[in-house]
Amino acid sequence: MTTPETGSESGTEAEGEAIRPHAEVAFAQELKALAAADDRPRPVQWRLSPWAVATYLLGGTLPDGTVISPKYVGPRRIVEVAVTTLATDRALLLLGVPGTAKTWVSEHLAAAVSGDSTLLVQGTAGTPEEAVRYGWNYARLLAHGPSRDALVPSPVMRAMAEGMTARVEELTRIPADVQDTLITILSEKTLPIPELGQEVQAVRGFNLIATANDRDRGVNDLSSALRRRFNTVVLPLPATTEAEVDIVSRRVDQLGRSLDLPGAPEGLEEIRRVVTVFRELREGVSADGRTKLKSPSGTLSTAEAISVVTGGLALAAHFGDGVLRPADMAAGILGAVVRDPAADRVIWQEYLEAVVRERDGWQDFYRACREVSA
Repeated sequence: MTTPETGSESGTEAEGEAIRPHAEVAFAQELKALAAADDRPRPVQWRLSPWAVATYLLGGTLPDGTVISPKYVGPRRIVEVAVTTLATDRALLLLGVPGTAKTWVSEHLAAAVSGDSTLLVQGTAGTPEEAVRYGWNYARLLAHGPSRDALVPSPVMRAMAEGMTARVEELTRIPADVQDTLITILSEKTLPIPELGQEVQAVRGFNLIATANDRDRGVNDLSSALRRRFNTVVLPLPATTEAEVDIVSRRVDQLGRSLDLPGAPEGLEEIRRVVTVFRELREGVSADGRTKLKSPSGTLSTAEAISVVTGGLALAAHFGDGVLRPADMAAGILGAVVRDPAADRVIWQEYLEAVVRERDGWQDFYRACREVSA
């Protein structure tokens, strides 16, 4: 699992500051320090060596004492395989359930490798072929006919021409015929422009990172021809409760500072409670293994836990005394768990009575959840 770290120096009080700066901006000082300390071989057009890219994601301390904040919490080998893939001619597919921060990993990889994470195609059911290949400036096209000046390059086309890393989010949401426009690009490293009798050939340094989630299987499955062009790396959910609590705490702290919310050191117990609830319902068994549970229809991912806690902090800040308490969390948890008003509500009520009610120290949480569930 991944998470943005809170140690960035990018935050300022300046008016007009971006709520969510791109990775290469938010962590510019870390990237600069890594580049200065990096004496290992770098692939063509890479800003950092593969070792430095992995260090940027995993965190560490440089010889000059600079601390690189971790962006990924989980097995080191996952990051190493992903980085190594980008150093070859294989594209990278990050696969996992919703909320495992595939987008965050792809952004940080692109920022560390190319210094630019913005060459992005957002996949949806309505993503057209032009978003992957190229489009046209129709005013110039009508005035002067087909020409390179009238052509509007896609982010993928720009990445090919400049030797950069392109990103395609939610690949399996893109219609199958549009997906398959990537086959020639990834296999031949060429993008034909038949209207001009020309082509764009990828220069060294070009590669592509795509993301897809497990829950979208059957929406627009990848063809076998396209899947062969990718090396697939699966991003798992956090292995332990402690790892997930750490991830949620770090991300909530960063989001809270960007939104001028109070810190959550006194709310660590509530964060742990939310993580515990989500993990138990995801896994279908209580933490002590004694009670079998039904799982609701939602994913209850780490990303959703972050949203619930951030919403609770906002409630505590604006309508409370700034201290995160069970009453601030209950409504958010209910909204995350009960997606199907009929089936999920029954599952939630059974969980409250069978597990939460009997758990020591959870009485306030039980009462708050009962109140909002009534």
